[in-house]
Amino acid sequence: MISKSSLKHLRIPFSFFLVPVFFFALAFTPNLNESRLIWVFVALHLFLYPSSNGYNSYFDKDEESIGGLRHPPKVTSDLLWLSMSLWVIAIGIGWTINLSIAAMILLYGLVSMAYSHPRLRIKKYPWLSWFIAGLFQGYFTFAIAYAGVSSLDYTVLFKEHVIIPGLLTSSLLWASYPLTQVYQHGEDSRRGDQTLSLVLGIRGTFLFASLLFILAGAAFAWFFLDRNQEDVLWMFLAALAPVMIYFLVWFNFIRLDAVKYANYSWMMGMNLISAIMLNAFFIYYFFENTQIHQALGY
Repeated sequence: MISKSSLKHLRIPFSFFLVPVFFFALAFTPNLNESRLIWVFVALHLFLYPSSNGYNSYFDKDEESIGGLRHPPKVTSDLLWLSMSLWVIAIGIGWTINLSIAAMILLYGLVSMAYSHPRLRIKKYPWLSWFIAGLFQGYFTFAIAYAGVSSLDYTVLFKEHVIIPGLLTSSLLWASYPLTQVYQHGEDSRRGDQTLSLVLGIRGTFLFASLLFILAGAAFAWFFLDRNQEDVLWMFLAALAPVMIYFLVWFNFIRLDAVKYANYSWMMGMNLISAIMLNAFFIYYFFENTQIHQALGY
C-alpha cells in the first residue's frame, strides 16, 4: 500500500525545475527520435528524479520545509521501497534504449543514494555535495538525455560537444544550489549536515551565488558567440533578466533582515521563475539550433 505521504515526498512537480537541462540537450542531439525523446523524458522526470527525492526524504525525515513541500508529511516505511522501485523502472526504460543508458541511470541513482545514505552521507560535506549535485543534475543528466534520445553510448561523456554545454548547465546549478539551502540552516545543523550555505552563511551564500551567476552568464555568452549565435545570446540574456531581477530584490531584502527573508517562499519563487524562463529559452533554442521548425514546414 502506497501512502499519500510517500506520494508527496516524491515531489514529482519539482522535476519541472530540472527540465531545462533536458531541452538544452535536445538542441544538440544528432538523431532525434520522437519515441526515445518521450521515454527518456519520462525516465528522468517521472521516475529517476522522484526516486531520488523520495530516497533523500526517507533518510532526512525533514520536519521543516523542503524543496517542493512547505509542510512535509511524516515519512512512512513504504517510501524507501517506492523510491527504489521507481529507480528500477527508470533503469528498465533506459535498458530498452541501450545498455549504456541503463548504466548511466544506475550510476545517477547510486550517487543520489550516497548523497543521502547515513553511511556515506555526501550531503554532510559542503563542497563535495555542492560539486556532485551540480555535476550530476547538470552535465551528467545532459549526457543521459543527449545519448538516450539518439541511442548513443556512455562515450558521449567524454566528447567535447557534450562536455562543454553539459558543464554550462552545471554552472547554473552550481550558482543556484546553495540558495536552496538558505532556509534549512536550523534543521541541517541539528542533523549534522554541514551544507555549503551553512559554511558560507546566509549573506555569504548570496555573494557566492552572485559571483557564480556572473561566471555562468559569461560562459554562456562565450559559448553562443563562439557559435556565431549573437541573436541567441540576446534571447538568453532576456530570459535571464527576470531571474536576476528577482535574485537582486531578494538579496536586497536579505541584506535588511537575513533571517526573516531566507525562507521557503522566496526560494521557491526563485526556482519557479528560473524554471519558467529557462524552459522557455531552451525550447526556443532547441527549435533555433536544430531548425526543426523548417523541417516541419513552419
